[in-house]
Amino acid sequence: PFDLSKVMFVTTANQLHTIPPPLRDRMETIELLGYTANEKQIIAKQYLIPRQLTANGLKDDLIHIRDTAIDKVISAYTREAGVRNLERELGTLCRKVARRVAEGKTERTTIATRDIQRYLGPAKFDSEIAGRKADIGVATGLSVTPAGGEILFIEAATTKKTNAHIQLRITGQIGEVMQESVQAALSYVKSQSDALEFNPGVLEDDIHVHVPAGAIPKDGPSAGITIATALASIATQQRISPEIAMTGELTLRGRVLPIGGVKEKILAAKQAGIKKVILPQGNKKDFIEVPKDIQKGVEFLFVEHVTEVFTEVFA
Repeated sequence: PFDLSKVMFVTTANQLHTIPPPLRDRMETIELLGYTANEKQIIAKQYLIPRQLTANGLKDDLIHIRDTAIDKVISAYTREAGVRNLERELGTLCRKVARRVAEGKTERTTIATRDIQRYLGPAKFDSEIAGRKADIGVATGLSVTPAGGEILFIEAATTKKTNAHIQLRITGQIGEVMQESVQAALSYVKSQSDALEFNPGVLEDDIHVHVPAGAIPKDGPSAGITIATALASIATQQRISPEIAMTGELTLRGRVLPIGGVKEKILAAKQAGIKKVILPQGNKKDFIEVPKDIQKGVEFLFVEHVTEVFTEVFA
């Protein structure tokens, strides 16, 4: 037998809900937030690139990867909270240079931004809002996945009623909690026909709410204000700018409740080119965790009630 009473086990997981509750109850949990692009570049220069040089038999004087090239790899070839895929891509760069050296081309190779596509192929990720225009019934939300923050589009549309009962269709692999958020948002928007100045009959037709990327399961209450904004948009026929993203749980009285994953969501918004982020007032205390370089270039609005969201979005 072994005495394990003084042994400390350190375990890691991408998400807590997959750990059985009886086991999780006996753990001391430390949550580590995702890295910023600036942090990833520092890690790449100080640790990942030297490790890949050694692994591929290269010396420092044979390869130089410019900072702008590292930024390009981070933004266009990886989408993660950590640096695992970043190291893989940097390893690919080093292996291709090592092959040149093996072929007798021993001159120093400098990799700039324009060279990345030649070494790694076409970009794997583009800006989610690039090319999008202000539209009716499409609102931009923010979510958190095991890979980090994500941009989430909520689409709403009305179709002619097929029978006496209003049919609410919800698609996009949406979980039970998010379905309840859709129902709460619809009830709230319907109750505000006078304040929003729309004909209540508009929302008496069949309503379809869809969240794209249908192959990926989605759940949680944090899309409440995003869903309400998309529904208010089709009711009032006002367009929503794709450069405004939002997150927050919504009550039937229109209050906006705090949510989790603030830093990851803001990181995702920054990377996607979002210009304004709307957050619950209750999350202002979490805002101090967001690095200044991420805040730069993005306007933040903290709200307590969804009417503040409508005022901002439909201004």
